Amino acid sequence: MFTCMDQNDFLARRCVWVNGPVIVGAGPSGLAVGACLKEQGIPFVVLERADCIASLWQKRTYDRLKLHLPKKFCQLPKFPFPDHYPEYPTKKQFIDYLESYARQFDINPQFNECVQSAKYDEACRLWRIKTVTTCGSISSEVEYICQWLVVATGENAERVMPDIEGLQEFEGEVIHACEYKSGEKYSGQKVLVVGCGNSGMEVSLDLCNHNAKPSMVVRSSVHVLPREICGKSTFELAMILMRWLPLWLVDKLVLLLSWFILGNTESYGIKRPSVGPLALKNIHGKTPVLDIGALEKMRSRDIQVVPGIKKFSKGLVQLVNGQELEVDSVVLATGYCSNVPYWLQETDFFSKNGLPKTPFPNGWKGNAGLYAVGFTRRGLSGATLDATRIAQDISQVWKEDLKQKKQKVPTLRRCISTF
Repeated sequence: MFTCMDQNDFLARRCVWVNGPVIVGAGPSGLAVGACLKEQGIPFVVLERADCIASLWQKRTYDRLKLHLPKKFCQLPKFPFPDHYPEYPTKKQFIDYLESYARQFDINPQFNECVQSAKYDEACRLWRIKTVTTCGSISSEVEYICQWLVVATGENAERVMPDIEGLQEFEGEVIHACEYKSGEKYSGQKVLVVGCGNSGMEVSLDLCNHNAKPSMVVRSSVHVLPREICGKSTFELAMILMRWLPLWLVDKLVLLLSWFILGNTESYGIKRPSVGPLALKNIHGKTPVLDIGALEKMRSRDIQVVPGIKKFSKGLVQLVNGQELEVDSVVLATGYCSNVPYWLQETDFFSKNGLPKTPFPNGWKGNAGLYAVGFTRRGLSGATLDATRIAQDISQVWKEDLKQKKQKVPTLRRCISTF
């Protein structure tokens, strides 16, 4: 890595040549690519806007969070989870695993570097990535120049804030689920949880366990499945069945088994989509909810299921069915989105929603040395697959370049000798 710096530049602008890829994002996806590149002997730079690896896990998740899938489906390349870890590791255990992973492969991200723009320079056929680093009151700008750019910021880089009438006038606390840590502070309160995905379900359950009175907004249909069927992960069971059966039949079998275990979820106000859970995941990337106890609380009415919101007022929320609820606090479990369109100046590979235009399994490689990891909507297993492919692809070009350079050296020596 070569650095040139203008000492007279007030903002301390630097230009850094990276003799390998630049990876944007030090979450699990970025770490996975780094580890695979390290195994190939290829140098790289990881840029991370936060001050730690896996900032989503470390700073924007609730305390009770566990992996929703068995650990064997969540481990990163070339480094399994410790044997003593439970089947579903806790948040702390997963963070410890990621930190061990970074140490194992000697991955040292450039922290507190926020990418402002990344653009491919057609003239020199290189990527130019501009970042801003703020340390106290001092800001510095850096431009990284490289042959390959790996986008590893993922699908969940930014929180989604809904536009609901009157929300600004609501006098109680309003937070996004990324700010929620524990239900302890909400004991005795009436809390409205907006959203019924995995986060909304778990936040509602956590509030209930801390003696709060949660109401969960369910606007659209959603598949709720048991986390395990007959002692085996529902996800793993579905993967096994798909080896021999078509997807539509596996969907029907999973739903039938779920009905035996959970009952009819529509009786709690949760309508199932017309498309099966696996088909829905493949087509729209919508993940089914894996129940870990929330449905039992709905049966007992400890968690109230309510329809969509019409508007908020100072201490009330009016629902689309005309019902009004008194609410003390609101938790917006309204999901996340990609931030790629805000900084990547490219429109051929990524769509306006910040996801690759080409669907899985071919959405990992673009043109001119551009790659994407962590956008498969297939969790950590999808990121692992993409990371392996990216490292192998870069390695082929890298080795070819080295071969050509070695061939040029003898030729240059002969020319000098003849001269």
